Amino acid sequence: MPRFAANLSLMFTEVPFLDRFARARAAGFEAVEFLLPYEYPAADIRARLDDAGLTLVLFNTAQGNWDGGEKGIAALPGREEEFREAVARGLDYAGTLGCHRLHVMAGLTPGGVARDTLTATYAANLAWAAERCAAQGVKPVIEPINHRDIPGYILNTTTQAVAIIEAIGPERLGLQFDLYHAQVTEGDITRRFEALLPFIAHAQIADTPGRNEPGTGEVNWPFVLGRLDAMGYRGWIGCEYRPAGITEDGLGWFAPYRA
Repeated sequence: MPRFAANLSLMFTEVPFLDRFARARAAGFEAVEFLLPYEYPAADIRARLDDAGLTLVLFNTAQGNWDGGEKGIAALPGREEEFREAVARGLDYAGTLGCHRLHVMAGLTPGGVARDTLTATYAANLAWAAERCAAQGVKPVIEPINHRDIPGYILNTTTQAVAIIEAIGPERLGLQFDLYHAQVTEGDITRRFEALLPFIAHAQIADTPGRNEPGTGEVNWPFVLGRLDAMGYRGWIGCEYRPAGITEDGLGWFAPYRA
């Protein structure tokens, strides 16, 4: 049976962030994920997890100037020290929150920098992060993001991601396979997922083309989720979608899987 985690950065936004944990549990979720927790003390988030009986399965390292439009710094030359500080801070939160997956975003392609330079910087930073994370029992993950949602993002395809993971070692660095991004960029999502299963450490879903809940777009989700289960994927599936209306009103797709 697939296991789903509510993404609290996008779901249950009808209430403030710290109140979303209880809403997720009441809706039947046993786990959550989110983007950036750093404006809240880790102890406050831990208390909400404990109160709701939830497991935290994923969050992001700090991404540079997120409010200013930055989407990560892992591949950006000259930002290495800032990157290491972000990973260290992420691991501090992960330790308090009991989380074992940390998403590391590559960043946007800067003008005048060769692709080879970006790739080399990315690989070196990820190798450092993988070693630091492993010491704490955390696995960093990287996610290809489609060119439509974030134009200029450095990592777009699963082929690019797997090449980096193979170089560093799939036991040290994992693939965050977002079926929404993969459908937009590459398609053939169930066969692609099965082929890359040894590399996948976390999955996420949203329907295409609107990035809303399953059942609002073009993907046959009962088939897709049934295939993921049949092929033996046992990791968490993050619901990283924007509800088309009130979050609970769009959870009909979740009813067969609810705990």
